[in-house]
Amino acid sequence: STNNAGTTTDAAASDASSDTSNDAAATEAADAGDAAADAATDADASLADKKVGVCIYQFSDNFMTLFRTELENYLVEKGFSKDNITIVDGANDQATQTGQIDNFITEGVDVLIINPVNSSSAATITDKVVAAGIPLVYINREPDEEEQKRWSDNNWDVTYVGCDARQSGTFQGEMISAIDLNKNGKVDYIMVEGDPENVDAQYRTEFSVKALEDAGLEVNCLSDQVGNWQQDQAQQIVANALGQYGNDVEVVFCNNDAMALGALQAIQSAGRTVGTDIYLVGVDALSEALEDVLAGTMTGTVFNDHFSQSHSAADAAINYITGAGNDHYIGCDYVKVTKDNAQDVLDMVK
Repeated sequence: STNNAGTTTDAAASDASSDTSNDAAATEAADAGDAAADAATDADASLADKKVGVCIYQFSDNFMTLFRTELENYLVEKGFSKDNITIVDGANDQATQTGQIDNFITEGVDVLIINPVNSSSAATITDKVVAAGIPLVYINREPDEEEQKRWSDNNWDVTYVGCDARQSGTFQGEMISAIDLNKNGKVDYIMVEGDPENVDAQYRTEFSVKALEDAGLEVNCLSDQVGNWQQDQAQQIVANALGQYGNDVEVVFCNNDAMALGALQAIQSAGRTVGTDIYLVGVDALSEALEDVLAGTMTGTVFNDHFSQSHSAADAAINYITGAGNDHYIGCDYVKVTKDNAQDVLDMVK
């Protein structure tokens, strides 16, 4: 623990004694090999004085807002003190986030949960955090295979918790291949990508198209542009593509729902009708997108389950703190969302 009970002043002595007893309880629990069972109880008293540092790549991201809110609530439910959970905004700038990680290390947090601005910076982040002796849980943006191999080779307390983005792309493609569009066995599509640096964007782009090919369809990419996960950029991209290719466009794939909402604005402005002469899919299952799926103005989306992911990330953090340890990769499943189950998912996220 980072608290220094021995040197506290008299005024703080009563606080310190409760801290010390928490630490003693934690040690006993670990000694008894009860760590895993302990972590499973709803509120673990030994976690009350443990400090958690959480780095989010960008607070304005819709999905990460749902994720961090649920993560904090669940950590508190598990026994952490809300005052000891610090969540910081990387403002989509790696240098900013690196400074935040340095601060958490200096502060001596007990565990770090990091959603990296750039997945490519993971090796640098890992080296720094491991050198400080702090366990590390990566979330949502997956470091590459070479980096994950280092964790297992060195037996470091580092894990990744998230969904396999290949699955989300596959689900998008399957929703489209289920519809025989203009009966010519060929799918003319527009692809709106998130951030080209992001492995999720790469996999969603690749595997959505692969699912169409696996279903025996011929594919033709009319336009593939980067919308940086942003609604306004996607709206512009799709408006331009519809202006250029007109009725040839049968499907619009968007790597996330924010961009799909922008695409929908462009589709409607161009006088096209989703479900009739064009199809549109996203990923994330934002409330607004789910309402569009129910209304038929979006073909489908994929629920990036922030409940299972944030809970698994918190559980992994607890396992490190209590000495139970983790696998280096903890997978969660996406959920394919069409009109049939959109209401169920909406009831969950609202």
